[in-house]
Amino acid sequence: MTVADVPVCAAISDDAFLAVDRAIHRPGLPEPRRRTAEHTARWIARTSTTVATDPGGCVVAEQDGEVVGFATGYRREQVWCLATYAVRPALQGRGIGRRLLDAALSYAEPCPRWLLSASADPAAVHRYRGAGFTLVPQSSFFGPVEAVPPAADDIRPGSADDHAWIDDLDREIRGGSHAPDRAALEAGGTLVVCGDRSGYAYVNGGGLALLAARSDASAERLLTHALRNAEPGFALHHVTEANPWARDLALGAGMTELPRGYLGVRGMVAPAAYVHHGSLL
Repeated sequence: MTVADVPVCAAISDDAFLAVDRAIHRPGLPEPRRRTAEHTARWIARTSTTVATDPGGCVVAEQDGEVVGFATGYRREQVWCLATYAVRPALQGRGIGRRLLDAALSYAEPCPRWLLSASADPAAVHRYRGAGFTLVPQSSFFGPVEAVPPAADDIRPGSADDHAWIDDLDREIRGGSHAPDRAALEAGGTLVVCGDRSGYAYVNGGGLALLAARSDASAERLLTHALRNAEPGFALHHVTEANPWARDLALGAGMTELPRGYLGVRGMVAPAAYVHHGSLL
């Protein structure tokens, strides 16, 4: 993949994931929609960074000279992550996805830990299982947010002074820091941290981008802060079965749960006190 391919890949992924979202849509929840222009711009910027940092982990499939599918993955110290993987909906079921995933996984081999966030697409799920991933169910929660416990008084804005301990926490939890992807995280949310340096999160009024903590108690304080600052349309994604504390808080706040794919792990267990980013994991 080259940087010039990224806008085409953005359109392919938008089409593919919209089709999955429509297939699993539940009445009463927000209608699946295409990415906004702002979301697309962030996707392109984030994926362009991945192409720059990990060119060997980013591949495309072509048919008649046209890009019809792609996979992007990256290594971060001891962990490899599959960022995004999609094939044009009309061409799915022809073996393109299998060959793309094989190419992506060959780049993962040096890393002992592997992570990915999977949609509920049956074909992709079977491929991940065949590649040795344990698939941990995950859910999304949708508002409105109606009742939230009082916020902890020790949550403060983060700064560059916090980056060193945040990187160490990421290494403990997933095997590698998010340092190369910090700009992408900051584009999608504001960094907040526990005053005792026991956890951090990237949050915005519309949702939670990433949360990591040393304990469930610290994670609860951070998520409570996010819920207390929720705006209309707030959504909480990627809550796995390893994090019942997040489910309890979201349901207690009156949110509606929708099962939504899997966190795939290999060489590790599903992280606790952790709500992963969809592509930065």
